[in-house]
Amino acid sequence: MTPHAPSPAAAPRSFLARFRRPATAGIAALLALLPFVSHAETDAAFEAEPFGTLADGQKVSRYTLRNKAGLSVQFLSYGGIITAISTPDKTGKFANIVLGFPTLEGYTRDSAAGGLYFGALVGRYANRIANATFDLDGGTYHLAATEPPNTLHGGRNGFDKKIWSVKKIPDLTDATGAELTLVSPDGDEGFPGTLTVHVSYILDNTNRLSIRYRASTDRPTVLNLTNHSYFNLGGEGSGTVENHVLTLNADHYTPTDDASIPTGDIAKVENTPLDFRTPHRIGERLRSTFSQMRQARGYDQNWVLNAPTGTAPGLAATLTDPASGRSLSVFTTQPGLQVYTGNSLDGRYAGPSGQTYRQTDGIALESQFFPDSPHHPNFPSTVLRPGEDFDQTTIFAFGTDQS
Repeated sequence: MTPHAPSPAAAPRSFLARFRRPATAGIAALLALLPFVSHAETDAAFEAEPFGTLADGQKVSRYTLRNKAGLSVQFLSYGGIITAISTPDKTGKFANIVLGFPTLEGYTRDSAAGGLYFGALVGRYANRIANATFDLDGGTYHLAATEPPNTLHGGRNGFDKKIWSVKKIPDLTDATGAELTLVSPDGDEGFPGTLTVHVSYILDNTNRLSIRYRASTDRPTVLNLTNHSYFNLGGEGSGTVENHVLTLNADHYTPTDDASIPTGDIAKVENTPLDFRTPHRIGERLRSTFSQMRQARGYDQNWVLNAPTGTAPGLAATLTDPASGRSLSVFTTQPGLQVYTGNSLDGRYAGPSGQTYRQTDGIALESQFFPDSPHHPNFPSTVLRPGEDFDQTTIFAFGTDQS
């Protein structure tokens, strides 16, 4: 147990009770937060275009959502990958604020080789499962050890490498959106149960991108879904995010061993470099000798979010870039937030700007359930059973400081 880690029993009871099972933030809760979405015509744009062909002959499309203010979100049918989010800075100049690649080959070859997961929908189980195995209802399930001896982000052929079916969500007012659907068969990457997943991307005219994850299964299984976009509010290819300012609505985190597997403790962030309860520059404590920072070579930890009140997504994080004036607020119904400062970026890969990516050139804010939850009964459960609905929402709200 680390010096800052209370026993699991000391974790906030209201938090654990809130997420004992996958929380349901149904459509009523989502629409309460997005009151501008209703059934009528919209003048916001939805576009589709070819984006290449996979080695097996499957066609990949790129889709663009654009709102009245000119903000746009681009994503692929391959992996549901968000390839670009274009927002204005304080002078009104638009730029893409997520890392990615200019071609399909970048995502199928470079992203896979580097373990980058740029912009991808990650599943069946985002983050790690220890020893590539888990027990459920008396059975033992063996997974691919993609980060030996552990499983990372769903296995060798996870949701980030699947072709999703995409259709426009009709009849939205002041918003434009798409629904992505995937059926993962029983035994896919070792996970039990035929799982049907629906993910919606909705961009509204108040500059919010909502991502809603829904899933059902015909056999008991475990499930953890997230989006793995890397943000740089200065613009893709503009260099480090060390001067970005981060605030996290989290009093605790889950310490890990040197293989990034949680110890099972829920520790206080107080008196550690992981305390972002008040705003701090990302680079301010990035080179700390704190053991969790040295093991991860930077920030790559799961924060235990303070439980939201009600069923609507609660504020998880705020990210600002003083230089560009851009801001990003993250709201979610999920219990955890993995913050990752791109520690594996080493200059091998270049983005659409032609600039190579290095450590801290982007920051991922991955709302999700906790890593390795199947091995930690004190963590919020990731078990999904027949008749239950997995229903989680994350909202990225984009802003600009005009001062």
